[in-house]
Amino acid sequence: MKQPSGTLARYTVGARVNHWVNGLVLVLLALSGLALFHPSLFFLTGLFGGGILTRVLHPWFGVALIVTFAGLFFRFWRYNIWDRTDTQWLNRIRDVLAARDENLPEVGRYNAGQKLVFWLMTWLILILFVSGLTLWEEQLGSYFTIGQKRVGAVVHALAAVSIIGVWIVHMYAAFWVKGTTSAMTKGRVTGGWAWKHHRKWLREEAAKVQR
Repeated sequence: MKQPSGTLARYTVGARVNHWVNGLVLVLLALSGLALFHPSLFFLTGLFGGGILTRVLHPWFGVALIVTFAGLFFRFWRYNIWDRTDTQWLNRIRDVLAARDENLPEVGRYNAGQKLVFWLMTWLILILFVSGLTLWEEQLGSYFTIGQKRVGAVVHALAAVSIIGVWIVHMYAAFWVKGTTSAMTKGRVTGGWAWKHHRKWLREEAAKVQR
């Protein structure tokens, strides 16, 4: 089977809008959260109209995050189920980093790295949301004890730092693998890109066309 030409659809308009809105909300949540996290970062509250307004908006950004991510989760969870090929791909991470694609197994719609990001984001967003509820004084302050709020604050901070790190890795990988970012802006990828990075998925898409 020779390397194909042309383009094929990868993301619908709805999926792309959902992704970018979720990404924007995550950035707003991170900036407002950092502004409230430490006095040295308090200047960031200027982006949201001051400290009081930042405190009001931050938890609502959290609600928006879990709602928008739910849209992504239900769209893509089935494509992120771990299988034996993913373990093989991960065991050859040196070949991945060195771009020795000939040594890698054929990959479906998403590779092991993308699946790890998906599930890490899923769990971290859930942890952020639940721990954030304990800190939402205006709406839920009376429902939690001081001890629960203290634990919630530590868990919330750790999860926030972790998700920012995962987001940075996600962004770096998107720019590192040429063509990935345009897939989420234009919705289509070239046959050559699919052949190089997601050959199993390309075969599956080709089989659908031939039916």
